[in-house]
Amino acid sequence: LAFTAMADEKMSDVAAPVDNGMDVEVRERLDGLHEKLQQAKTLHSLNASQAEILYKSIIAEEWDGEEFNKIKEQAICKLGELFADLRRVDDINKLLIQIRPFFSNIPKAKTAKIVRTLIDYVAKVPGAASIQRQLCTETITWCTQEKRTFLRHRIQTKLAQMLFEGKDYVGALALVSELLKEVKKLDDKPLLVEIHLIESRTYHQIRNLAKSKAALTSARTAANAIYCPPILQAQIDTQSGTLHAEEKDYKTAYSYFYEA
Repeated sequence: LAFTAMADEKMSDVAAPVDNGMDVEVRERLDGLHEKLQQAKTLHSLNASQAEILYKSIIAEEWDGEEFNKIKEQAICKLGELFADLRRVDDINKLLIQIRPFFSNIPKAKTAKIVRTLIDYVAKVPGAASIQRQLCTETITWCTQEKRTFLRHRIQTKLAQMLFEGKDYVGALALVSELLKEVKKLDDKPLLVEIHLIESRTYHQIRNLAKSKAALTSARTAANAIYCPPILQAQIDTQSGTLHAEEKDYKTAYSYFYEA
């Protein structure tokens, strides 16, 4: 027994360096990717072509793990930003298609954040509003095919906001109505706040103040049940101030604008 125990102890001593060696190898690989990402960020505005090569080399890495995924997420978003700075809208679209397999490795919320970030970058390019809407439509189609309901709802909400900003109020309300039927069943309150706010703004623009107020009340009700981000709360308060001003209740309107 004593001999067996000693043998086991020796075997564990031999095995340990192998595990430690693997840890060192992983650590070195991650450190190398971190260094490459920082180098790309430094070159972002100095040498765009070289920065693009570095970002793409990180994105091309096939690996898994939380820390690696975070590095890859940053590289994707920074490459999208670089394309937007260079007004290369088509390349943002290609990037969005290229990274779809990566979405299976990260949480749904992070997937939605990356996609919405890339779509927002398109908006930075002058005259790209129609391309941005097309990008949303194509992504929604892909989400439907892949049964990615969480992401689809968020891109549809983004598209509804874009239709509102483009003064396509009929299209915005049609999409909002479709979304509300689905999202209410899921009781996704954070998303409900955004949808009802778009609904309220749209009804206000077509001068249906009664429905605008009702939608805003629904947005407030959903917001009170969750933690509402400060920017979103400010948007709700701004809309409240706008509707009170429409009713010539300027004192209350001022208080909402001040709060916002």
